[in-house]
Amino acid sequence: MTATAPSPYQVDAHGYYGPFGGAYVPEMLYPNVEELRDNYLRITKDPEFQREFQQLLTDYVGRPTPLFLAQRLSAHYGTTIYLKREDLCHTGAHKINNTIGQILVAKRLGKQRIVAETGAGQHGVATATVCALMGLECIVYMGEIDIERQKPNVDRMRMLGAKVVPATSGSKTLKDATNEAMRHWISNPTDTHYIIGSVVGPHPYPDMVARFQSVISAETISQLLHQTGRATPDFMLACVGGGSNAAGAFYHYLDEPSVRLIAAEAAGQGIDTGHSAATTALGKPGILHGASTILMQTEDGQVTEPYSISAGLDYPGIGPQHAQLFATGRAEFLSITDKQALDAAFQLSRLEGIIPALETGHALACLPLIGAKKDDVVVVCLSGRGDKDLATYTKHLEEYAS
Repeated sequence: MTATAPSPYQVDAHGYYGPFGGAYVPEMLYPNVEELRDNYLRITKDPEFQREFQQLLTDYVGRPTPLFLAQRLSAHYGTTIYLKREDLCHTGAHKINNTIGQILVAKRLGKQRIVAETGAGQHGVATATVCALMGLECIVYMGEIDIERQKPNVDRMRMLGAKVVPATSGSKTLKDATNEAMRHWISNPTDTHYIIGSVVGPHPYPDMVARFQSVISAETISQLLHQTGRATPDFMLACVGGGSNAAGAFYHYLDEPSVRLIAAEAAGQGIDTGHSAATTALGKPGILHGASTILMQTEDGQVTEPYSISAGLDYPGIGPQHAQLFATGRAEFLSITDKQALDAAFQLSRLEGIIPALETGHALACLPLIGAKKDDVVVVCLSGRGDKDLATYTKHLEEYAS
């Protein structure tokens, strides 16, 4: 699975994916970004870094995660469906793959403090976890609304020793938490590393995060080959807010045109209701959090407030690599409503005994929409477990009573 020429879907030497990407940052932040850009490839390609990274993924995170044949779900849809079980990672989601990698980079850059943003709380928990492991100070910014709806994860972060700071501006969700985290980084440029949780932000973050998350598709290739005799599925499904689990799930299949890449966005209460986070359906090119990408914005360029029942997808843009995948048609972006995501989450729970995160419910909701045939192989990246969303699920239990 090698490409003979540079992939049009990977970052170029200037930090761009086609017209998307780059580093649009305040002058005060430029030295931080430049330091990271000049060193991340050298650091991450060092054999000693890779040894430590891989050992932690195995002994601490619990990788490789299983590739599970969901027999009852497969029978229901009349195709073959595998679930890549990122929900079984330590901390309950794929986010730990990236935070392990970035904390090792931060240590090699001599940083003493870590700052992060979080929406659903999974990235915040993963960041607090690796800071506890490595003995570094941890500050996590989280939207005030998300703090209320993701209380279990807030409590976990605090138990791990992190300081959780509410973002009280704007929509009080992920976008605003990201703004606050960036402000903190600007004010503390020399001793602080910002662990961005998704494939967003200025270069080199989208590329660096995607590289750390690419373990998902690397494992899928070998596991699928072992179980089916083929390395490539017909469909790879993943949810996209900023898009880190999708970036990892798609990574080693980007230049395999036989694999249909399906990205599930949050349509919220409906694309045209004003309560949505369906970026590709509603957005246009612009600058968001330091990168050129596609984002939801008003006619005069102000960011539109996003909405989703899922805190992790409640973001007004997508990562620049995903913007390029959308613009070129390499990936198909489907808009999934709150109701469709809830239906799919309850369906998986009842058919397979797996309670998924609401984010993952959006990916699962694509299954009846993609036209998979009997002989097709479908892989769904099960990005996180549903413990954090039980309060939301509980509100809907009567609707799904059997």
